[in-house]
Amino acid sequence: MNTKILIGAAAVAALAAGVLIGRNMAPTVTPQQAEPAAREVLYWVAPMDPDYRRDEPGKSPMGMDLVPVYADEVAARRGVVSIDPTLVNNLGVRTAVAERGALPRRIETVGYVGYDEDTLQHVHTRVEGWVEKLATTATGDPVRKGELLFELYSPVLVNAQQEFLAALAGSNEGLQGASRDRLRALGVPEREIRRLERERTARRRVQIFAESNGVVSQLGIREGMFVTPSTEVMSIAQIDKVWIVAEVFERQSAWVEAGHKATVELDYLPGTTLQGRVDYVNPELDPTTRTLKVRLRFDNEGARLLPNMFARVVIDGSPINDIVHVPREAVIRGGSSKRVVIDLGDGMYESRKVLVGIESGERVAIRRGLREGERVVVSAQFLIDSESNIESALRRMGDTP
Repeated sequence: MNTKILIGAAAVAALAAGVLIGRNMAPTVTPQQAEPAAREVLYWVAPMDPDYRRDEPGKSPMGMDLVPVYADEVAARRGVVSIDPTLVNNLGVRTAVAERGALPRRIETVGYVGYDEDTLQHVHTRVEGWVEKLATTATGDPVRKGELLFELYSPVLVNAQQEFLAALAGSNEGLQGASRDRLRALGVPEREIRRLERERTARRRVQIFAESNGVVSQLGIREGMFVTPSTEVMSIAQIDKVWIVAEVFERQSAWVEAGHKATVELDYLPGTTLQGRVDYVNPELDPTTRTLKVRLRFDNEGARLLPNMFARVVIDGSPINDIVHVPREAVIRGGSSKRVVIDLGDGMYESRKVLVGIESGERVAIRRGLREGERVVVSAQFLIDSESNIESALRRMGDTP
């Protein structure tokens, strides 16, 4: 009897102890723990294209609902690294905002000064003969209109003069006119024809004069040389107007058109900027340099610009409107892809592939992979990109069974 009472009391005591222990070990649920914390949404992406991003919910180009990307998921993504703010400061990390707007097609190239070929005067003889006196002896010599260039001896010209004098001695006006026209056709200057009419004597050597002011740009004869009509005796170019011929790379050839504004700087004129416009665009590329020649025309008062001077040329082409663009130094160029490093805030950085558009001056257009307002790293991004690649590689190794 006493034994049964003792066993029952022990069972009741054990049950009471179990209840007390269970109550003490049960977790206490607070109101905050009962409700899950709200997750921070950074942006929304297209399910089939993670590079398509928006700041609010919506539809993808394929008509699918955009998927939210949470802050706690970003830290676990490949290509995202966390860097201590002290290290960021020591690395000198600088960022810039990706901007959306017009991006001018700015062409920076080089060129050289040349003669205005519209003013070139090529001197040829119309008969065979010998140059017996050369008044202009060197390339670059200045000449003035009406100045003697050289004297030519030609049996054909001597005979033509004698025929004209014989016609003048007669009374046949038709013959006189024909003889005068023959002298003109053979290239005898009008002043020489008037001298023949006045003095009635033929000269052994016919004088050839300059028809315009300028400088001798090419000299192909020397005294005593035998010349024919095909011989280029000399070329005379005016220097009050000059061309500057710029060379544009093939990838930029579609940016430039006649009429576009251009600025030119020369080492010869430090601190001076010449303003002009594109006068002519060559319709074909140079097969050797693969560049497009673009011509600018400038007045050259005082002959400040000399042929073959080197020039730095900037041409402002038509802008591209409504495009995201970043500083050129923000783009990391790899073998087959280009990336930028995005500052996600709170020490988080993401290395992201982008599709690059045109380069204009110090800016680069981004056609895909970057949104307006995102901050891109413009210094020390190579170190951050290397770190993100290492982190991604370690995660892939950890995922390998």
